[in-house]
Amino acid sequence: MQVLVVGAGVVGCAVAYELVARGAEVQMLDARRAGEGASQAAAGILAPYIEGHSPEFLQLGVQSLGLYDAFIERVSRDSGLPIDYRRIGTLEVALNEEQAHHLRTTAEKYNATHVEHQYLEPAAARVLEPGLAPTATGALLIPNHGYVQSRALVHALEVAARQKGVSVKSTVKVEALQQRHNRVQVHLSEGSTIEVDALVLATGSWSARVAVKQAMPAPVKPIRGQLLNLVCNTPSAAHVIWSPDCYLVPLQDGTILVGATVEDVGFDERSTAAAVQHLLQVAQAVLPTIKDARLRDVRVGLRPVSPDELPLVGPSCEWPNVIYATGHYRNGVLLAPLTAKIVADFLLENAKAPELMLTTPSRFGL
Repeated sequence: MQVLVVGAGVVGCAVAYELVARGAEVQMLDARRAGEGASQAAAGILAPYIEGHSPEFLQLGVQSLGLYDAFIERVSRDSGLPIDYRRIGTLEVALNEEQAHHLRTTAEKYNATHVEHQYLEPAAARVLEPGLAPTATGALLIPNHGYVQSRALVHALEVAARQKGVSVKSTVKVEALQQRHNRVQVHLSEGSTIEVDALVLATGSWSARVAVKQAMPAPVKPIRGQLLNLVCNTPSAAHVIWSPDCYLVPLQDGTILVGATVEDVGFDERSTAAAVQHLLQVAQAVLPTIKDARLRDVRVGLRPVSPDELPLVGPSCEWPNVIYATGHYRNGVLLAPLTAKIVADFLLENAKAPELMLTTPSRFGL
């Protein structure tokens, strides 16, 4: 089967890699170079139990997290590249009694659902994380959570995909699509036309601009997220730390990621002084030790969100050989292995995963 994957972020690269690993003939293209969109500004947190997600998202997130160990091992082996991936756990920190009450209530819920966790009183929390603010009133540890360095993951996926035969084109856009004898004709901005058996749209925030159904574009819009990359003089944290206002991800290279803003500003990818100031302020309220850190860079990405905050993964009602793989919002990295599996199962084995009931684009008439 000949497949064109449009979009070379973490989701597109994961889909292309999975398809070629199973024997498909794959091309991948993007308007930028691989990983230069939202993926380069992703913190890579693997934490489905954080943020009180919907039951539907939780089902997807937990399942994808369960694929991650084998996924990273395979990508690292096939690319020959190391990937900073650690299941160091998340520590969700409360800074007042109301937040601590919420964490205790969450812990009670996890007791009933057998989610591995530990609620910690302030003294116990500071044993795990000595740098926590004195105002910390409690914390919830979920040891199965972790992170993957998203830039390293996308690069390894691209290298592994190329080595298995994926052809990659950068700085090329899709201008129009047509059906021709049960195949898809793709007209490109460079003037060429590609004809394939199937097309995968992993176009993120730009999904509405690639029209399958002219009168009904994909209901995906961009939400800007700004992320800080700090260089710490001393070890910053032993866990991914989460608070109601920010998260902090300690990478093995000694840097720490602090994020992220949630801004509905259209396709504006500029960083702002206000966001930097805000993130530094709320991060220091949780982990005061970062006040001496050096700001290495500010990363900005446009997260693709759907109306119900669930991804769109599955075939188009209009053209069954056009597959959506978009709308992952702030969890593209977490959901990449599962998305790749669902798409490959559908295209190469004609297998409809149960998860398609949750992610089907038909819920929006697509």
